[in-house]
Amino acid sequence: MTTRVLVAGVGNDLLGDDGFGIAVVQRFSEAGVPEGVEVFESGIAGIRMVQELMDGYEALVVVDATDRGEEPGTVCLLEVEIPDPEELTEEGRQEFLADTHLTVPSKALTLARALEVLPPRVYILGCQPKECELGMGLSEPVERGVAVATERLRELCAALVREPTAT
Repeated sequence: MTTRVLVAGVGNDLLGDDGFGIAVVQRFSEAGVPEGVEVFESGIAGIRMVQELMDGYEALVVVDATDRGEEPGTVCLLEVEIPDPEELTEEGRQEFLADTHLTVPSKALTLARALEVLPPRVYILGCQPKECELGMGLSEPVERGVAVATERLRELCAALVREPTAT
């Protein structure tokens, strides 16, 4: 059985480099998506990503602009662990529940874990933005990062779909 992988493009393409995730998944899709991989543009609505995860996947790759203090355009691939929502303080739970759109990917992933739809393998493919200000289009370094990230995404998805699923 083929591993099912969800690739979620996250971000707001009206805020410059914040549109990185959307640009990557669009370019990735244009070249053809491997069998077993579903591509989804969640934009800034993380709750939609959680709803998509309810279809059942063995891996999730979130593609997003990620500020890690690096040079603009630097691409990174992180395998992440999502905190248990049961470990939140009462104040933390109230704050979490107040965000009905779950625009921050970490909150959407925490909800997916609470609902037991979070895949066992979760990655973030990120790029250091130069600027996330009102306006369309990516900065030059982040545009170069799109090409690097698209190739890395293709390699990661190919490796993930080759992995046998647990039965």
